[in-house]
Formats: sequence, structure tokens, C-alpha cells
Amino acid sequence: MSISTAPLPDLLAFEDPEPLVDGSGIDLPRAQAAIAEFLRALGRDESDPHLIETPRRVAAAYAQMLTPRVTSWTTFPNDDGYQGLVLVKDIPFNSLCQHHLLPFRGVAHVGYLPGDRLFGLSKLARGVELFARDLQVQERLTQQVADWLEDTLAPRGVGVVMEAEHMCMSLRGVQTSGTMTRTSVFTGLLSDDGPLRGQFPH
Repeated sequence: MSISTAPLPDLLAFEDPEPLVDGSGIDLPRAQAAIAEFLRALGRDESDPHLIETPRRVAAAYAQMLTPRVTSWTTFPNDDGYQGLVLVKDIPFNSLCQHHLLPFRGVAHVGYLPGDRLFGLSKLARGVELFARDLQVQERLTQQVADWLEDTLAPRGVGVVMEAEHMCMSLRGVQTSGTMTRTSVFTGLLSDDGPLRGQFPH
């Protein structure tokens, strides 16, 4: 997956009636027209006062959920030779199931064993958000975050654990509200069970 760093469009811009295509290729007028047709296909009267603004609102909401915020991936040298685990737990994330276009949301636990370079701690949360703001499956999302850390930092090991509730399970199908799905990727020196890997939720 190519990393898009297009800025998140200002939500006020979504109110603009002029055609707007942002850096992620989202065509808001076209999306609004499609949502209006979708409402008609569902047997709903789009002229209902409560539905008149729905196509615009839904298009704006999906544009926001599918557009990551602009950021940079500045690293800095590990001058002190820190060898321990860097772990940020309970990073909240929201994403969209590519099969049903329904949200899944939860927390990510992201860590790495530094090599020559370090990240600012906020970058771990930003990286999760970058890949989560897409049409996703949780397994791929977990792998993408791990691969991004590997490619950017060349650490001695990476660990990513993600736990999420999927609305496509909670609201439809088996309707198992409250169930959590856990996925994980461990690489390098974190591949084998041990005290460092044991610091991740399991």
C-alpha cells in the first residue's frame, strides 16, 4: 500500500457546493449523488426534511474517515544506545470494513526494539491512524503497521497487537455485540515468546 500523506480536508470545505476532489481521490459531489441514489434504492424518500442533507453529511463523514492527516516520519539517532522495548499501549483507532463499509474500532499496542534510529512516541499513534483510515480488514491493517515500522526504522524487532469490535458482526449477521477480534504481528527479536514480548497484551 502506498502511503498517502494528503492533508485531512477541512470539514467546512465539505459544505462547499462546488466540486471537491481531495488528495485521496474522493469526489464529494459524485459520492453525494451515489448516496442519494442509495437512499432511493432502499425505498426512502430523499425529499423528506430529515433526509435532504443526508447525502452531503454521509459523503463528508466517509471522506473524513478515509483521509489520513498529513504528517512526517522524522526519526532521530539512538545516541544513547537504548536497547529496551519502546511500547505504546491502548492507541485508539477507527477503520472501515472493506466488505460491509461498517466501522470497526478498538485499540492498538505498538512497540519496537530500537536499532540505530528512534521515533517520537506520537508517531506510533499517527502510523496506526494512517493505515486505519482506509477500507480495511484487521489482519492487513496489523501487518501494514508492522511493515511500516520495519521499513522506516530497521529495528531489532517489532510487535503490533490490535483488538477491535467489528460492527459487521455486532449489528448484522450473528449480531454478537461486544466481541473483540485480536490480531498480532511479531518480528525479529520479538518473534519468540519471552519477557519482552510478554509486555504486550495477550
